Amino acid sequence: MPTNAKANRGPSAGPANRAALVAAAREIFAEEGFAAPLSAVARRAGVGQGSLYRHFPDRIALAVAVFDDNLAALEALADDERSTLRDLFDVVTEQALESTALVDMLMSARNDARSEHLGTRVLAVIDAILARDQAAGRIRDHVEPADVMLAISMLASILSKSEPGERAETATRARAMFRAAFTHDA
Repeated sequence: MPTNAKANRGPSAGPANRAALVAAAREIFAEEGFAAPLSAVARRAGVGQGSLYRHFPDRIALAVAVFDDNLAALEALADDERSTLRDLFDVVTEQALESTALVDMLMSARNDARSEHLGTRVLAVIDAILARDQAAGRIRDHVEPADVMLAISMLASILSKSEPGERAETATRARAMFRAAFTHDA
């Protein structure tokens, strides 16, 4: 008697299931918002809800995992000696456009112990890139990491509240304002 049930691969499936859940959450939250049913995330990932809750006990834990992936990309950017603050704004913009629903979650959960490390990691990225840009004379000396963090937060927040059809133009205008405030070549 044939069955359509998926074979249980046991603990060896854990890392692949976790990666599939993070990818699915990124897509589902972008499509349906942060309040989307977690069952939709599990379904898209091709795993059961039990697997989802083994990896991520609640919605915030899942969203933090998505942001951790985003931060890994920012950290790789900071490690590239050729990257600039302009590159950072471009990557953050793309991430915010893909993860608009998560921006609101992150702002509401910023005092949650599980998300506190995110800000520390972003500041480390900003410190590295800002120091390079200032040493090269591309960014004014008065610009501090907190200024860049504020600009990034403002950019992500406005994109999350903009109409989908207006987000690209809003991002372009915001980046132009930051460039005028931060750079010598405005």
